[in-house]
Amino acid sequence: MTSKERIQAILNRQPADRLPVDLWCTPEVLDTLRAHLALQDEFAVYDALGVDKIVWIFPGYGGRYFDPNDSGEITMWGVPTRMVKAGLATYQEYINPPIAALETPAQLAAYSSWPDPELFDYAGAKALADEARSWNFATIGPWISHFEIYCQMRGLENAMIDTIACPEFLDAALDRIDAIQTVMLERMLSELGDRLDLVFISDDMGMQENLLISLESWETFFKPRLKRWCDLIHRYGKKVLYHTDGASFPIIPGLIECGVDVLNPIQHVCPGMDMARLKQLFGKDLIFHGGVENQQVMPRGTAQDVVNETRNCLETLGSDGAGYICCSCHNVQAGTPVENILAMVDTVKNYASPIPAGNF
Repeated sequence: MTSKERIQAILNRQPADRLPVDLWCTPEVLDTLRAHLALQDEFAVYDALGVDKIVWIFPGYGGRYFDPNDSGEITMWGVPTRMVKAGLATYQEYINPPIAALETPAQLAAYSSWPDPELFDYAGAKALADEARSWNFATIGPWISHFEIYCQMRGLENAMIDTIACPEFLDAALDRIDAIQTVMLERMLSELGDRLDLVFISDDMGMQENLLISLESWETFFKPRLKRWCDLIHRYGKKVLYHTDGASFPIIPGLIECGVDVLNPIQHVCPGMDMARLKQLFGKDLIFHGGVENQQVMPRGTAQDVVNETRNCLETLGSDGAGYICCSCHNVQAGTPVENILAMVDTVKNYASPIPAGNF
């Protein structure tokens, strides 16, 4: 099977020749892999590694390519950023949230930096998707979000306080954030058609130990909006991948009710995120993406540690030979040894998973 066929089989709960292995990594890691393989083309790197890359199709905006991990300058939502060096890595920080000082929903109308859906680069997204297809890779896009964008615009502390103290303001801002992205999303789905396999909804709701906001607040402000997006995506025959780091167990039943198809990244060191339990409780409803521990094992462990960790993920999240796409639980970080990345990839490729039987 090709990588695209393997991913599509897992997404559609059909038999595959093996479980897939995806790769998420920072720009520094990609450059390390380029040097290791003596290849410059990003897709050629994935092809040489033999990974089942799900290529991110994020449209540019206003003449700039948008990467939520590394955009720099001012975002399309009018949020200033700065690039911060931390060890071997460079990260984007959002600064000076532009609507932090606003107090009423009426003031939102005067904000001058709401994105114009017409300025997204749909043609560029289509060309990138075509290139990914030429390499037989699956695709995911666009990147859309409610809470993450609101936090960038409002500031994290203000955003969390608003769920209790300023619900009308939060609702009004989320309505605008939702409406703009819904227009962009539907146009992407319409114009790219079969070039897309999944849509990426990213709304981090988990911390290392608990949820960022209360379950009641999530159900009030975010669950109904998420369901509308899932329904729209499904009407176009695409799958929904939902990203939330951390201890996110309390919202998983609600994610299923909304129609989420794939849950990422399965940060299993966090409370409630035990992989075997997640598979047992939700494996019939969710496909899992991620799992391989990325705070200690991938960056600091030995290659054998990574082999053992990857096998543990395969034997739990992929215990039935279905419903799992192996990957690190977020981007492989700068300084991670190449041999550890290869250990994850090769372990999946050489793993003899059980043959799915019956209704999986």
